[in-house]
Amino acid sequence: MIERKRTKQIRVGDVAVGGDAPVSVQSMTTTKTADVDATLAQVYALRGAGADIVRITCNDIDAAQGLAEIVPRSPVPIVADIHFQYRLALAALEAGVDGLRLNPGNIRKAAHIKAVASAASDRKVPIRIGVNAGSLDKDLLDKYGSAQPQALVESALAEVHLLEGAGFTDIKISVKHSHVPAMVESYRLLSESVDYPLHLGVTEAGPPPAGVMKSVAGIATLLLEGIGDTIRFSLTANPIEEAEAGRRLLEQLGLRERSSLDLVACPSCGRAEVDVVAVVTEAQQALEAEKLPIQVAIMGCVVNGPGEAREADIGIAAGKGKGHLFIKGQVVRVVPEDEMVEALVEEARKLADEGVEARLAAADASAQELASTTATELLAAQGDANRAAERKARVAEVAEGN
Repeated sequence: MIERKRTKQIRVGDVAVGGDAPVSVQSMTTTKTADVDATLAQVYALRGAGADIVRITCNDIDAAQGLAEIVPRSPVPIVADIHFQYRLALAALEAGVDGLRLNPGNIRKAAHIKAVASAASDRKVPIRIGVNAGSLDKDLLDKYGSAQPQALVESALAEVHLLEGAGFTDIKISVKHSHVPAMVESYRLLSESVDYPLHLGVTEAGPPPAGVMKSVAGIATLLLEGIGDTIRFSLTANPIEEAEAGRRLLEQLGLRERSSLDLVACPSCGRAEVDVVAVVTEAQQALEAEKLPIQVAIMGCVVNGPGEAREADIGIAAGKGKGHLFIKGQVVRVVPEDEMVEALVEEARKLADEGVEARLAAADASAQELASTTATELLAAQGDANRAAERKARVAEVAEGN
């Protein structure tokens, strides 16, 4: 169980961020904001993919006017992304946005920041201080020589002091870096300095799969330490992939309830009775189409499969031309090998509709015995790849001093 740092709670529209609120997922549209229909279509798609909050660029008057149409029709809170022109922040607030993102590296006049803070305060709209390694103030770059974690944190704290000086405290903060170790260290330092909610992300992570790996490395490290209240995967890809990846990460860490398929599978070995990769690929496509929020296991053989994957909601293990279908480790049905995926999907639907206890009660009484017999026969034919009996005997000898 992850013990999260308790931070100040703010609200972005109807989504709570910080405190005891669930870690939320964010993404950003890639459409032209002035194209209201295209932008709204992407916002709805992002919501369907698991995004709780969506950021939209507000880079000119046409974009600000587009926000005025988008915000009241959006299924999720909208954050306006502001760079350089503080008056566009004021315009976005007038358009009704639920949050602002300001980059302290390119909005530098204290008077402008305070004007935005005053207008946001009047509307009870939070501001994210979005520090980015690529847009640090020149003075900080001169001081530290490069975008060091200390430089990012100092930039964020300077902006915090400006907002607090204007009486504004509905703040969340990000200190993003494209170098994962620097990103992690930046957030650790920041977490020690403030109790404002933190928005986690590896900036400019790049395309999948490398971009996903960088994002997981940085974001998951911090979340496991209890740091972070909302996240974004910044991928060079369709933003739908960002939302899906973010949501799945939170589910895998136990920070959000599962809402999508979690497929686990053995890596395959010489004992496998089927082409595990082919079966997994076919099953993944079929199960994802069902949109079932369950954990499914696919194992290459029945020797260890059901036992190793007993925590899965449902699974199937191959053995001697048959598929041994199991629920919570108990074999409930045996089917021909060429019907494995079809049977798995059918049983998964029933499991989602009826629940574990009902499906266990409907189990084929002979299935468990047949699976045990098959496993014994395979061990006799193939041998014990783990050499369990030999190793146990040697362990006993050592323990007894022989």
